[in-house]
Amino acid sequence: MRGRDEETGEFLDISRSQNRRDALDVLALGEKLVSLTPAQLARVPVPEDLLPHIAEAKRITAHIAHKRQLAFLAKHMRREDEATLDAIRDALDVNSETSRREVAALHRAEDWRERLLKDGDKALSTLLEEYPQADRQQLRTLVRNAQAERAKNKPPRAFRELYQVLRALFVPAALGLDAVASDSDADADDLDDDSND
Repeated sequence: MRGRDEETGEFLDISRSQNRRDALDVLALGEKLVSLTPAQLARVPVPEDLLPHIAEAKRITAHIAHKRQLAFLAKHMRREDEATLDAIRDALDVNSETSRREVAALHRAEDWRERLLKDGDKALSTLLEEYPQADRQQLRTLVRNAQAERAKNKPPRAFRELYQVLRALFVPAALGLDAVASDSDADADDLDDDSND
């Protein structure tokens, strides 16, 4: 029995149903952690003592054994304070938003590659208006070579390289890394100026 407050009649402890909902929430959080790639997991503030349990859950593939290991991971996660679990949830939300933006930027690179191959200089001019930092000559050469490869049924070397160049242009912009890089460059310049004084 949980007991009740004699004055208000409210329960003194959390209900078993709420405890179960909380436990299932932590289990779902553990499943998300296990599904992450090592690079994604590195960006999440997971306590060191949980990492071996996550690695073990990734390693085990047998269905029942995997479920048992997930439950064991969740048991250890429930021992962490709520602030740690909230930090993990927040990081996973940021990672999912970042992933969505990155995928959208990759699709955009594919679309622009097709536009450049179809419309040539007209599409290139539009692209350069939007991204003036892009290398006009490199893009023009890659478009020309990719069109020639298609016409002669050659391996798509320039086609792939064009995608890589467009990807390098779109992904940092989508993730907001251009502003971060320029800010860090400005900070580095300030440090150089200070050291010269």
